[in-house]
Amino acid sequence: MLIMMSMPATAQLRISGTVKDKQQKPVSSANITLKTIEGNILTYTSSDVSGRYTLNFPTKKTGTRLEITSLGFAKESIDIIEERQVYDVTLSESSIALPTVKIKNRPTLKVSGDTLNYKVSDFSDKQDRVLGDVLKKMPGIEMAANGKISYNGKPISNFTIDGDNLLDDKYNIATKSIPQGAVDKVQVVQNDQPVKMLRNKTNSDDVAINITIKDEAKLKLMGELSLGAGVPGKFDENASGMMFKKKYKGINYLKANNIGKDPAEDLISHNFSDYMSRLTKSKPDPFLSSGAAGVPDLPQNRYLFNQAALLNTNNLFNLKNDLQLKTNIYYVRDRQLRDYSKTTDITLPTGNIRYTEDQHNVAHPDQLHVQATLNVNKDKFYMKNTFVADYNPSRFQVALNTNGAKLDQQLKQQMLDISNEFDYMNTLKSGNIYTLYSYVNAINRPENLDISPGINEDILNSGLPYQTLTQHVQMPSFFTNNYGTFKNVFGKFTQSLKAGFNFQAQNLSSSLTAMQTNQAENPALSNGTNDLDWNKKGVFAEGTYEYLGEKLKATLNLPLTLQHIAYSDVQYKMDEQLTKLLFNPRLSLKYQTSIENYLLLALNRKTELGDIDDVYRGAILRNYRSLFANNAPISERNISSAALSFNYRKAISMFFFSVQASYTQVNLNTISSSILSSNLQQRIVLPFENNTDVYNLSGSISKYLIPFRTTISGGLNYAYNTSNQIQNNELLPFTTTNSGLKLGIQSKLTALLNLDYKLNYNNYSNKTAVNNGLNNNFNKLNQQLELSATLFNSVYTTLSGEHMLSRQSGQENLSYLFADLKFRYTVAKIHTDFGFNITNLANIKTYSANTQSINSFTSATYNIPGRIALLKATFNY
Repeated sequence: MLIMMSMPATAQLRISGTVKDKQQKPVSSANITLKTIEGNILTYTSSDVSGRYTLNFPTKKTGTRLEITSLGFAKESIDIIEERQVYDVTLSESSIALPTVKIKNRPTLKVSGDTLNYKVSDFSDKQDRVLGDVLKKMPGIEMAANGKISYNGKPISNFTIDGDNLLDDKYNIATKSIPQGAVDKVQVVQNDQPVKMLRNKTNSDDVAINITIKDEAKLKLMGELSLGAGVPGKFDENASGMMFKKKYKGINYLKANNIGKDPAEDLISHNFSDYMSRLTKSKPDPFLSSGAAGVPDLPQNRYLFNQAALLNTNNLFNLKNDLQLKTNIYYVRDRQLRDYSKTTDITLPTGNIRYTEDQHNVAHPDQLHVQATLNVNKDKFYMKNTFVADYNPSRFQVALNTNGAKLDQQLKQQMLDISNEFDYMNTLKSGNIYTLYSYVNAINRPENLDISPGINEDILNSGLPYQTLTQHVQMPSFFTNNYGTFKNVFGKFTQSLKAGFNFQAQNLSSSLTAMQTNQAENPALSNGTNDLDWNKKGVFAEGTYEYLGEKLKATLNLPLTLQHIAYSDVQYKMDEQLTKLLFNPRLSLKYQTSIENYLLLALNRKTELGDIDDVYRGAILRNYRSLFANNAPISERNISSAALSFNYRKAISMFFFSVQASYTQVNLNTISSSILSSNLQQRIVLPFENNTDVYNLSGSISKYLIPFRTTISGGLNYAYNTSNQIQNNELLPFTTTNSGLKLGIQSKLTALLNLDYKLNYNNYSNKTAVNNGLNNNFNKLNQQLELSATLFNSVYTTLSGEHMLSRQSGQENLSYLFADLKFRYTVAKIHTDFGFNITNLANIKTYSANTQSINSFTSATYNIPGRIALLKATFNY
């Protein structure tokens, strides 16, 4: 009996202990494994919520080893000692390189750390010609009508080619010109940080796209030569060449057409407003316009009458010592025609007002852009200098009939904009980083508007008829922003201290004159001139504190600015100054709920002071109907905002989901007051408390259905805001809501047939307690369907249609159906495609659209190109 009782005691040995991290916090669910010296597993367990564990094993202790592992911590190993029973373990945090995830079913999708890899060949087919044709099929990626790319609901911040930023923010150039067959992979990089020396030292929530070029495509010059001719009197020509070697990358082309394709769309800078915000400035907008009704809510090629040419050169050279030289130069020459008629009804408590207008507009919006960039991007050193010069001479000739009065308008604008941006970073021996930054910008845009015969003679010429009304405006501006930073890294904490100054100088000169029938020129108004000097100086300091944890990342910005503004205009005896201390804190928290999913919270509080546009006293005729002036101090805008978002991704099953909610409250000390009459709108800014509340909720979803070779996507959005206006001395509070739904299906129905369907629905509502409880509702539905088929081995056809439906309370429904047909025959031996396209099969030549803006309703009818047939030959090399 004694022998039998002693057997369990000798066979069952026990050890125990606790598992904690460096902060002595318990680590739960840690894996504790007992192994032999040869690596054979004897037994295992896991720690509980208190970090405790117990191991029972039927063997002797000597010659065994304890291994402890947990996600986010380095592995620990301990040799077992015969007389020891308790083994407490402290784990050290450690980043873990996630293994590549690859699904076996086509298409393939790979995940490596923060990078998601799409194989282009898995999503493309013979119908696709350029990279943009394939991007829109990839789950999780969305491409807007203007080419803007978003990933899981977030716009991308950077676009590179084999790691090189050839195009800056103008990535439409790449998506519209690079052959899809030359691209190997599209890589989505989350938490992107393009500056190498800042990686793992600063938080980033940016998303970037990098495309990798196939090895065989890097060995040669690629491009195309195309000639197209059609009826009525149409042409479409293109010559391009591109190369993507390690030491040189370039995309250069010449485009010309008159079929409604605006080549300037290639040049859209999708994140320009974010860039200006980082510079703490904005480019001054034009003061004057010809009063055009804008453009219809149609794809541009359906409404644009143009005759345009674009020469675009983009070249990047990787030189010695990691020095990179890049030049981006383009010139656009264009002539655009626009004919429309519109009626605008404004509902007011004092009585309704109606404007009627017929306009024939000829525009010449030319552009010249020259940019040169030097860049060094090393692990411990960074330097970038960018010089930019823009020259945009624009001319508009307008024949106008408004409320029965015939007018001729001539508008000329010549913008010259020159800037230089210098950014320098270096690493000290201690590992700390310092930055020197400078941005300098000079800009001028002289503008001149002539209107014949003279208008509103009762207000502008003592009731006498006159020949011409001329508005001249000029505002040369200078701006500079300079600072230095010092960055310390303490383990997972980073502290950045910034100090600097900025300065802005502007002079607004304007005159409104009336030319009499005897050719004499007189001031049209006693207050129709401006000679306003404006200076804004700022001295600032900012502390940025970042925590880079495994799951939690936090950034706190504490900027403090002492801003001084001085402005004067002798003729109005105005000499004002304002000094203000501004504190604009920001907090961002990112919590990684799992390897692929995260929550993001952003809180902002800032005060913005107005600019020169808020304080000029002399009246400026902004267009033939709008006369603007001010009688208020500098506007002060206090903005508080909170935003919460959740991003979900399951890459292995190609499922993407995101949802965002935000609230913004804006408090202003000024309000815009308008006096509306049947032929003139006069606006003046007044000192009056004005508050606005904005609520936003949106979500997007995308999924690739592998068995059906189909990508489905959808989105919802809801926006609610309150605002105030003063019109004809009445305070009008408004409530506006906008809700929308979008759906998309891209499917490979068979080996020879593809389907692409998109639906967009929006509902707009405007309400006010005055005007007998005015309540306007406006609905818009847009559907697009495209069927692409391979008829024979080298013959491809595409039939596409677009249906547009709008409903306005109290108005007839507007419905349009556009259809297009394309044929393409490929002769592989001579690398040439022969195409035949017919757009607008139904030959629709007029398009009507209704728009609702709070208490105004506008109905506009546009002349649009009818049916166009085009033959085109394209040689690919």
